[in-house]
Amino acid sequence: MKIVFMGTPDFAVGAMEALLEAGHEITLAVTQPDKAKGRSGQLQPPPVKECALKHQIPVLQPRRIRTPEAVAELGKYEADVYIVAAFGQILSQEILDMPKYGCLNIHASLLPRYRGASPIQHVIIDGEQETGITIMQMDAGIDTGDMLYKKKIPIEDTDTYESLHDKLAVLGGEAITEALALLEAGKLVPEKQDDAESSHAPLIEKRMGRLDFSRSVVELDRLIRGVTPWPSAYTSYHGRQLKIWRAVPVETDGAGTEMPQSTPGTVLSTDKDSLLISCGQGALRVLELQMEGKKRMSARDFLLGVRLEPGEVLG
Repeated sequence: MKIVFMGTPDFAVGAMEALLEAGHEITLAVTQPDKAKGRSGQLQPPPVKECALKHQIPVLQPRRIRTPEAVAELGKYEADVYIVAAFGQILSQEILDMPKYGCLNIHASLLPRYRGASPIQHVIIDGEQETGITIMQMDAGIDTGDMLYKKKIPIEDTDTYESLHDKLAVLGGEAITEALALLEAGKLVPEKQDDAESSHAPLIEKRMGRLDFSRSVVELDRLIRGVTPWPSAYTSYHGRQLKIWRAVPVETDGAGTEMPQSTPGTVLSTDKDSLLISCGQGALRVLELQMEGKKRMSARDFLLGVRLEPGEVLG
């Protein structure tokens, strides 16, 4: 098939590479404009642009895809279908109607659950047991179109946003290539979404990473994994931000007794490799952390430089 591919971040690159490997022709890659990064403010191209240039695919980077000029430019490129993966802009009905097979979206959840911008983070934070990819026929709504194809994977107890993102990027490539084969064969059957079963996954914001130790350790473990590596989970120590990068939940002591209760955020104990922090229910064993202005490090290295005593309270 001839494809116009619309996407921006790393998540979309897996699908783009999979489509090319399957023998499809990407006639144009549409992505967001280059953005200034770091202290230097140097412009950096989005990952989809880098992938397109590597394969000598033309690139279009409109600030607004819905303008008459951008729509006219799109019309210059042959396409049976438009494939969209985390593009970051809303398509007009005019664009949705342009290709023969319309526009297909690679969405990183099992729709109608977790519509919205941040489904990968929210499935971890909410404690879901599985997630996956939905190939959806796009309409004028936000993730409301007919479902065409799904692939599922389990969510592991150790999955972070980063690890689950990478798994779903690969799964998205598998799902879209399989779906296109069925589409060409006339074997895809659209399924309406049940709005009553839908849920929303709003954009993750930095403030959402703040740790409230009055919550249960199970909730905090999910939050830490769901916001790693961005925006990352954090608390404070002596007025400075302290990021928690890796931790494990502890619900009972070694004898199977529930962890003793104390003021949430209290450092219960330290050893050479970790520190144990009291939560509303259970305790959090911290293995990797980062003090404001310092590098990310193991708890062992952190405790060599910071005298953190049992009884001190974080947050």
